[in-house]
Amino acid sequence: MGSNDLKYEVSQNAYIKLVLHSLKHPTSAVNGVLIGRISSSNDTVEITDAVPLFHSQIPLLPQLEISLILIEEYFSTKGLNIVGYFHANERSDDFELGGVAKNIGDHICRYFPQAAILLLDNKKLEALKKSKSSSAIMQGCI
Repeated sequence: MGSNDLKYEVSQNAYIKLVLHSLKHPTSAVNGVLIGRISSSNDTVEITDAVPLFHSQIPLLPQLEISLILIEEYFSTKGLNIVGYFHANERSDDFELGGVAKNIGDHICRYFPQAAILLLDNKKLEALKKSKSSSAIMQGCI
């Protein structure tokens, strides 16, 4: 089955965590990993949780590698894996996934080829503070 046939479902728990991490640090780049599994029917990546990682400068490789190893070890005991990556840029007018964020996403894709790479829209995040908008605050990059 090609990745074009896959659907991605983000649980409320995962969505809230990545939004709150981004809202808590509005002037910093934030990132984290998405946790989940492929459904038993093999047509949906179920994103059940999100683990915020950093909210300052995107880390050096050793910090990231250790974080990913620890997260994978913890969640694998629960039958879950790292299934994606989320990122929010520090500037509200920046709608591109930067080079370092792309590299992190590529690294995760090596281990989980169906990985979801999500870029949060800072303008929509800012609007969440003022209204109860129900529009998605992210775009899929992969």
